[in-house]
Amino acid sequence: MIKEILARIKQGYRTLPFPFEKIKLSERYKGYPKLDFSNLKESEIEELLSVCPNSCIYKDAGKINLDLGNCTFCAICEKKLPQAVKFSKDWSMAFSSREDLILSQDTKKKSYVLREEIRKLFGRSLRLRQVSAGGCNACEADCNVLGTPAFDMGRFGIQFVASPRHADGILITGPVSENMYTALIKTYRAVPDPKIAIAVGACAIGGGIYRNLPKVKGISEEINIDLYIPGCPPNPITILDALLRFIGRIK
Repeated sequence: MIKEILARIKQGYRTLPFPFEKIKLSERYKGYPKLDFSNLKESEIEELLSVCPNSCIYKDAGKINLDLGNCTFCAICEKKLPQAVKFSKDWSMAFSSREDLILSQDTKKKSYVLREEIRKLFGRSLRLRQVSAGGCNACEADCNVLGTPAFDMGRFGIQFVASPRHADGILITGPVSENMYTALIKTYRAVPDPKIAIAVGACAIGGGIYRNLPKVKGISEEINIDLYIPGCPPNPITILDALLRFIGRIK
């Protein structure tokens, strides 16, 4: 036991200063995209629409949109046409509305609008039951790491619990496979009212790269999603930032 205590003293304070201080993420990190399609030639527009492997970039009523909810942040579009798409280092990109994840060059980034009832109910304590609904374990891993000393989301009163009956809501990862569809609905129903639901990652939000597969059913309409956190997978800082904004701990 003495060896363990000495080792812990030697390690020192390991928790990141986020959200109280700015932190620097990896140079490879891809965050909220900046879009500018105004100077593209017709041939470049056609290339841009065809380059995305997940069909996240599309034209609607003559306007080019990027669906951040289905985006896997592969950055192929940025490599092909950096003048049109540029991924920033902005990790704060979670929203309460699915429509807010549809971006165009005219979109002005919205700050997350906190629902007052959420702050009153869960502002000091939030317990979540995490449901892996057919995911690849990438989003699941980045959620689990939030419990480690580096992120320590427990200091903000946020914890994952073992039973939905002990939870305030569910956090969903994965595209919701056919085999997990009923289990997800039962888990949601087991959470006592009032309850919340959070979709984490491209798969949970819109199916991701699996959305056109026959065994992928997606989240049931019975489950009302209160928070969407995009990414493939979202960085742990993105997830923690979203949860803290969701309960009103940061603005």
